[in-house]
Amino acid sequence: MIKFFVNGDPIQFNGSTDTPLLWVIRDSIGLTGTKFGCGVAQCGACTVHVNGEATRACVTPVASLEGKRVNTIEGLPDNAVNKAVRTAWLDKDVVQCGYCQPGQIMSATALLAKNPKPSDADIDAAMDGNLCRCGTYQRIREAVKSAAAALPAKK
Repeated sequence: MIKFFVNGDPIQFNGSTDTPLLWVIRDSIGLTGTKFGCGVAQCGACTVHVNGEATRACVTPVASLEGKRVNTIEGLPDNAVNKAVRTAWLDKDVVQCGYCQPGQIMSATALLAKNPKPSDADIDAAMDGNLCRCGTYQRIREAVKSAAAALPAKK
């Protein structure tokens, strides 16, 4: 039995230890915000946070999660970074089809939690591997920059 947390709730998973986290989140827990895209960690649609790190759920075996904290798009805390990203995403009209957006937002929030004033190169590196079929990359970068500008200065 693997014990970990998803969005703050304790989870006990009794299935195969090589089951990808994505399927535990979607099929066992019933949270569908995390998307399946490619299954080989190349598109970013399945990005979640594991202990605060942006992680591709489609290739993360549940066995590696013992005692860890997983956050999905549904469980992002209501903090300054997440509020700033949500506001910027709306203000910059980032979303077109929306399929990739949970993964994009998870990567952006992980970046800004660690680096509240990223350069363009930092943004590009953090968002690399998050594909958008609609091609909204410029709006995504602008939204990340806008969210960063809205964050309070660290003292």
